[in-house]
Amino acid sequence: MQAAFQPGEATLDRISWVRLSAVRLPLATPVSDAKVLTGRQRPMTEIAFLFAEIATEEGHHGIGFSYSKRAGGPGQYAHAKEITPVLIGEDPSDIAKIWTKLVWAGASVGRSGLATQAIAAVDVALWDLKAKRAGLPLAKLLGSHRDSVRCYNTSGGFLHTPIEQVLENATASLGRGISGIKIKVGQPDTAEDLCRLAAVREHLGDGVPLMVDANQQWDRPTAQRMGRAMESFNLVWIEEPLDAYDVEGHAALASSLDTPVATGEMLASVAEHWELIRGRAADVIQPDAPRIGGITPFLRLAALADHHHLQLAPHFAMEIHLHLAAAYPHEPWVEHFEWLEPLFNERLDIRDGRMHVPGRPGLGFTLSDQARAWTTEECEFGKRP
Repeated sequence: MQAAFQPGEATLDRISWVRLSAVRLPLATPVSDAKVLTGRQRPMTEIAFLFAEIATEEGHHGIGFSYSKRAGGPGQYAHAKEITPVLIGEDPSDIAKIWTKLVWAGASVGRSGLATQAIAAVDVALWDLKAKRAGLPLAKLLGSHRDSVRCYNTSGGFLHTPIEQVLENATASLGRGISGIKIKVGQPDTAEDLCRLAAVREHLGDGVPLMVDANQQWDRPTAQRMGRAMESFNLVWIEEPLDAYDVEGHAALASSLDTPVATGEMLASVAEHWELIRGRAADVIQPDAPRIGGITPFLRLAALADHHHLQLAPHFAMEIHLHLAAAYPHEPWVEHFEWLEPLFNERLDIRDGRMHVPGRPGLGFTLSDQARAWTTEECEFGKRP
């Protein structure tokens, strides 16, 4: 069994060095969605990132990241620190094998959630490295179906934002070349949700794609009532109307509404997403590569979603998901958040309603000096290049 994990004669390069970094990105304004207004979470003031930088004996480099909101960041870093030493000496091309090796290195804590989210940073870095070595953008390495993807903005429509500012934010997003707008709903006062939604639809007009996101805060009867009440707004989708694990409830809602139902961002493994797919519980599936363990499991999930003819709209982390969405057979959406921009030296090209795949190799991003300044912990393994 052990021999299966050893690089074979075809190995041309080996991982020689890995650096892990814990980074805290502060948000300019505390952010609230429906989970805050219902008392289940506190406002979000920062995002914790786990970065992995990998180098090989032949001089190739890759960078990847995972993240956590409100809690879990220190845990991801601690778990990654425990299992990362097994990378040294591995062939960086054997990404799926390495993913499995890392899972087994930390098998006692399971194969989902924090355990695989720690692996995600390494997995993304390996894919970045592989594409850079090939001299290709990651989307092209995977085999893209398009060079740009429809994008919608979420960051301007949170519930802590007064409706007048939401309208200004929407105008600014459209001015940046973004095609769709998503606003948060799910407040205890459902009438207020409908008032905000009506104001946004009137402001945008009928031709602009509009989505809503309840962040899991409705029960089944409320979701049915609100779904019916929102049919007239011609929404692209209603997102997370119910608890993320309520497969039966989502399935009933999806079958009864004309408006598509979207969900999946909070799930932490391919297996959990498979329950949604098998239960016909979503019209639009919204996986998050860092949350489910990286690009390797994301590609497995994308194949399942494609087989069942589902729409795809990956959650957050547009710097990663643009490439993955570009490689999905059916026309997808990518979520626009400008929050991560200070972490990188490069910016994405957004115009004509679409986010364009960069021509730079790999993911196309390098860490900024600001990201280094926000680093709270770091460790290294192997020999520094």
